[in-house]
Amino acid sequence: MSRDEPAVTLPHMTSDAAAVLDETAYTQRRLVTRAQVLQAGYSDMLIYRRIREGRWQRVLTGVYCLDGGTLTDEQRRVAAALYAGPDAQITGPSALAWYGFRTLPASDEIHLSVPHETRCRSNGFAVVKRATAMDRQARHTELYRVVSPARAVVDTCRELRELRRVRAVVAEAVQRFRVTPHVLDEEVRRAARSRTAVVRRALDEIAGGARSAPEAQTRAVLEASSLLAGRMLWNPQLALPDGTRLPTPDGYLPDVALAIEVDSREFHLSPEDWARSLERHNILGRHGVQVLHFTPSFVECQPDEVRRIVEQAARLREGVAADVRVTSDGASPLSRERR
Repeated sequence: MSRDEPAVTLPHMTSDAAAVLDETAYTQRRLVTRAQVLQAGYSDMLIYRRIREGRWQRVLTGVYCLDGGTLTDEQRRVAAALYAGPDAQITGPSALAWYGFRTLPASDEIHLSVPHETRCRSNGFAVVKRATAMDRQARHTELYRVVSPARAVVDTCRELRELRRVRAVVAEAVQRFRVTPHVLDEEVRRAARSRTAVVRRALDEIAGGARSAPEAQTRAVLEASSLLAGRMLWNPQLALPDGTRLPTPDGYLPDVALAIEVDSREFHLSPEDWARSLERHNILGRHGVQVLHFTPSFVECQPDEVRRIVEQAARLREGVAADVRVTSDGASPLSRERR
């Protein structure tokens, strides 16, 4: 530059730079990374000033929101994905929430899996864990990836310690999201038995016939009885002598024609489903099967009383026969494979 030419100074912001950054922020739920800001022609000093003025907020290291206020759940997912990189996959409770699971452990964090060789650590609400194998069944959205329901369930349950909570998550996956026990078992095997003891126990219960967490808990309560252990069939298929199918109870003592049902509106999708469930129970009663009803809360709070009631009913019905036969014991191929 000659001495006669005027000095050129770069502005902090140009209309082109603003347009580029606005477009990026628009597609990313008002979130941008430091690299994107610099690429648009801005400087670190401008980032600092915008944050100090309260116009922007730093949500994670190198990730900024161009608005103030509390982030939405979707913004938190996007921010975590921007922080962890394009190969990251949202997993654990964060993925369950994305899928719409009702049984969720409380968490304000966004859990992510990244390839094992990735140099990325947890930061703020972004909890990062390295995985030797990424989920090939992950769902792709415009801004991030979410592991499959099976991977999300197993990753979540590996961090839980209470069997009751693990049962609820596994049962909801099978009952509401049609995730088969076999697929869940493959995910458990992939985890190489690392912190999987509780989820393996819950999966064994589900594979053995218990279709929901309350049913699994009831099963554990009754199997502790010396009178009932080994006699109760779980979710068996029942039929009349002419082959007419009958409703499937949660539990059934075939030698005394005694059925067990764990009833709760929480585990039915609508009042109509609830009404159909009651009608199924009435059908069993018309064919000589006594049906005992328990609520999940009663099973949880008074397990000894549940056991006593069922034992007493079984004793009183000794010698009672019903014109009902068992056509299947309800065990899944997975449960038979493990025996």
